[in-house]
Amino acid sequence: MATLSLIPSLILLSLLYSLSITNSAAAATANPAVSFITTSCKATTYSTLCVQSLVPFASTIRKSPRQLVTTALSVSISKAQYTKGFVAKLNKFRGLKPREYAALKDCLEEVRDSVIELTKSARELKNMGPAHGPEFAWHMSNLQTWVSAALTDDSTCMDGFSGRVLNGRIKNSIRTRMTHVAQVTSNALALCNQFAGKY
Repeated sequence: MATLSLIPSLILLSLLYSLSITNSAAAATANPAVSFITTSCKATTYSTLCVQSLVPFASTIRKSPRQLVTTALSVSISKAQYTKGFVAKLNKFRGLKPREYAALKDCLEEVRDSVIELTKSARELKNMGPAHGPEFAWHMSNLQTWVSAALTDDSTCMDGFSGRVLNGRIKNSIRTRMTHVAQVTSNALALCNQFAGKY
């Protein structure tokens, strides 16, 4: 009897939950900046991650393609810097296998290069001037080259941990973080290309 009396309450809770999800989705859609980000992220390979990583900055991005790219690059730099610190700490672990140590050392160099290249690309975007300016294409080409190079560095780091010999927690930890860095960097590159294609 007690179980039956709970049914109306459960139905009501379910309806309220569904309504709250619908209202949240409607609110997101109603926000022009969120809508702009969501639409722009469709050009990326990891669109869900793209939206998740950029929506918190919607009030800064608004509906500006340049600010969207600037923010995407900032997210990539932040993730790459965090991963660089993580890899540096792993390098100091005792009891590493020789191949693990070598792979970590190479990976640290690759991530450092990735941070440098992403930082250069963000600086290039900041200094490129108006989108219709005469040097826009040159600056944008530099930016795209550096972001592409950063993406290659991320991939090279992960390649260093290929093979069964390196299977284990170190490999899994590195791959998880580097995959995330590579995905946000891939998204940043796609948004750069989209921005470049508009001018």
